[in-house]
Amino acid sequence: MGRVWAPDSEAGGGSVLEAVLERITFANEETGYTIARVATDRSGPDLITVTGALLGAQVGESLRLTGRWTSHPKYGRQFDVQSFTTVLPATIQGIRRYLGSGLIKGIGPVMADRMVTHFGTDILRVIEEDPGRLIEVPGLGPKRTTMIATAWEEQKAIKEVMVFLQSVGVSTSLAVRIYKKYGDASISVVRNEPYRLASDVWGIGFKTADAIARSVGIPHDSPERVKAGLQYTLSQATEDGHCFLPEPALVTGAIKILDVPADLAQRCLNELAAAEGVIREDVPAGTGAEGVGTESVTPAVYLVPFYRAECSLASGLGELLGAPQDRLAAFAGLDWDKALGWLRQRTGVPLAEEQEQAVRLALTSKVAVLTGGPGCGKSFTVRSVVELAAARKAKITLVAPTGRAAKRLSELAGHPAATVHRLLELRPGGEASYDRDRPLDADLVVVDECSMMDLILANKLVKAIPPGAHLLLVGDVDQLPSVGAGQVLRDLLSAATVPRVRLTKIFRQAQESGIVVNAHRVNAGKFPRLREYPDFFFFPCEDTEQAAALAVDVATRRIPRKFGLDPRRDVQVLAPMRRGPAGAGNLNLLLQQELAPSRDGQPERRHGGRVFRPGDKVTQLRNNYDKGAAGVFNGTLGVVTAVSAEDHTLTLRTDEDELLEYGFDELDELAHAYAITIHRSQGSEYPAIVIPVTTSAWMMLQRNLLYTAITRAKKLAVLVGSPRAISAAVRTASAGRRHTGLAQRLAPAAAPIR
Repeated sequence: MGRVWAPDSEAGGGSVLEAVLERITFANEETGYTIARVATDRSGPDLITVTGALLGAQVGESLRLTGRWTSHPKYGRQFDVQSFTTVLPATIQGIRRYLGSGLIKGIGPVMADRMVTHFGTDILRVIEEDPGRLIEVPGLGPKRTTMIATAWEEQKAIKEVMVFLQSVGVSTSLAVRIYKKYGDASISVVRNEPYRLASDVWGIGFKTADAIARSVGIPHDSPERVKAGLQYTLSQATEDGHCFLPEPALVTGAIKILDVPADLAQRCLNELAAAEGVIREDVPAGTGAEGVGTESVTPAVYLVPFYRAECSLASGLGELLGAPQDRLAAFAGLDWDKALGWLRQRTGVPLAEEQEQAVRLALTSKVAVLTGGPGCGKSFTVRSVVELAAARKAKITLVAPTGRAAKRLSELAGHPAATVHRLLELRPGGEASYDRDRPLDADLVVVDECSMMDLILANKLVKAIPPGAHLLLVGDVDQLPSVGAGQVLRDLLSAATVPRVRLTKIFRQAQESGIVVNAHRVNAGKFPRLREYPDFFFFPCEDTEQAAALAVDVATRRIPRKFGLDPRRDVQVLAPMRRGPAGAGNLNLLLQQELAPSRDGQPERRHGGRVFRPGDKVTQLRNNYDKGAAGVFNGTLGVVTAVSAEDHTLTLRTDEDELLEYGFDELDELAHAYAITIHRSQGSEYPAIVIPVTTSAWMMLQRNLLYTAITRAKKLAVLVGSPRAISAAVRTASAGRRHTGLAQRLAPAAAPIR
């Protein structure tokens, strides 16, 4: 092991600096670029600034940095880091910082101080060679002693693997994840099957796996590489919402990524399809996305799970529609005038003609779709359906894709609602407890916010609905489509076989709301009225950075002062994109400084470019079926309640009121949520929203994006930014539909699967 704070030495033409990492002042999680302050024996009380790729290094660690000295015109002498490794410290101060930094589970700052006081510089040898002696330290019992010894061994094992992984360009944080996935087999997998990493390890995509493969000697034109690249291209397409790609587009996209001849890519695709690594099927030209081709059919290529889900969802809906039994048979011969009169007496409000039609359809058709914009009465229609079904003692299940949407549905309908995930009791791996073999016990299933339900989730839900039950799908088709692959609501409305009602009449009370009026204006391609309503405001600002600062000021000071709303709980900043000065990433840094700043003595944990503190508003970035009672899912919001350096854990209370514990090595699953992208806001409503609309987000500015953002507001909507940018969004219709085959599969004479 190297010693800390050694004088500079030369290594391969570069300087070597050994130091303790004292503070990280900036870290960009996307590029890895970090600015940090370190202490060396030569720096005395002063700290040295180091810059470069330091992601994964933790405060308190002793580092051996390789790089060169530079001089910055403003900040003076700095050390530019090319690479680094961690080393064990050799001094009392270094050991105390090292053990107290939270690197070893079971040891926090207080316990580190006791351990170093008791054993001195011998403490590291005691932990490694004679951990049983740790019980000599006051407050350390057998349980924690065992935990420390186990954590130390795991750290050692990980670091041995890291030596190899770092030699092939793997960052520290990814190395830990690879080790947790494969254990002692890590080196073998990385050396012999590097492309497995892209599918097995979250956070490693094809590009990272490809770089590793190159460093371990896999040829550029290897069939294994080309097939992995083809699957990666399809995977990227699903992240953009497509269920398949037309074969010519797939091959073109893959050769651009792979830089290989088209004939090699085509040959590997043929082999992949023959081995059922992908599914190839002819679909009518123009299916899903616009402008697919001019011929009558085009070859479509699917990843296997999406192909199966699409076929299964289409057949499941067909079976529900054609089921001979009817669990709501009482409504087939109902005296509707009498029933609707009873309903009017009960609610005190008559149904409009469109609403009446929707209520009848939901209770007499086994599958029905209800769509419409804000202020058109979707919620009251759903409540009316539930009231009538409950009067006939029907078993009613209300469900929505997110916790917030389920809570709102429950309040509006006066009946308990759950998320799809909790309703189906998803198990580790994503398998549902309820499916065709074990259906739900329900006569009527109402699904709200269907625009955000993707293909995979919709298939899981439909599989669990019993024959004869009624399924009512409710959503606003003009909002953004789901984050995941598919456009389920739009496809159902395109299929003539599925009954539907679209509510179009805006009720008088809703016409007084700027939120409702301007949402409909934007949806119709008209500029919003910015100064006529008490619930809709606009702050003009052309400069993007100034607009970001203004949005933060509006969210944290002006709205709370004028309307008495809590800036953390009641106000949500919604950004068109994640990157840039007015993107969600930078806005989160600014908002965290205002709402959860660093305080002396307060625990916090840096992970990559983010610092997590108690009180932070955060969101989950991926589906994790292993966490919580029924998994935790992409888009779940919560508040950090505790950070423990000793236990290596962060505790989070979700918006479904569930306490979840995250290990420090899982923190890349979380991001701050003071500001979120508009895509991530789907299915949620907030008392107040602030939307920075700037010309820097030009490529993202589309009508359905702005429409979706405005409709997230319950009481107050505030736009900040450029009138030109708002005009661009209003003028720009969506960039085209997605490649999906669901509507075609639902057609009366749908083609067979192969």
